[in-house]
Amino acid sequence: MKKSIYYFTLIGFAIVLSSCSSDNNDEEMQTNSQSVEAVSNLVVSGSWTITNYVDSGTDETSDYSGYSFTFNADGSLEAVNGTTVIIGSWSVTSDDSSDDDDYDSMDDIDFNIFFSAPPNFEELTDDWDIVSRSSTRIELIDISGGNGGTDTLTFERN
Repeated sequence: MKKSIYYFTLIGFAIVLSSCSSDNNDEEMQTNSQSVEAVSNLVVSGSWTITNYVDSGTDETSDYSGYSFTFNADGSLEAVNGTTVIIGSWSVTSDDSSDDDDYDSMDDIDFNIFFSAPPNFEELTDDWDIVSRSSTRIELIDISGGNGGTDTLTFERN
């Protein structure tokens, strides 16, 4: 009799644990969705400047000096320096798979940037992890799967 009570208790405990896990996943999905929306709303308001870009230990911030970045609500991205305009695209997505995340990033969301040219802008093309964000600053990181190098990118609102 004690054995059957013990087994029923274990089964009940397992059911409670599995239902809690499902609730947590729902909460995480909702939190990620809210974070994606919050970051998207943040970057589309105003223009931004790159104040830090380090590519595997090499500071390349000066490559983007004078450029103002505008993240448009339609997913287009413009980098403008005087009469020079470079067009790209951007998105913020929930990243609930960790296959490309080697960094414990905020909210498991990716800040995706794509430029096809010129070469120094192609270096910004990646699915960046968000380290931190505020109303005036967003810090990103990417850890390369190939060589393990770490890139950091910081945008600040103009």
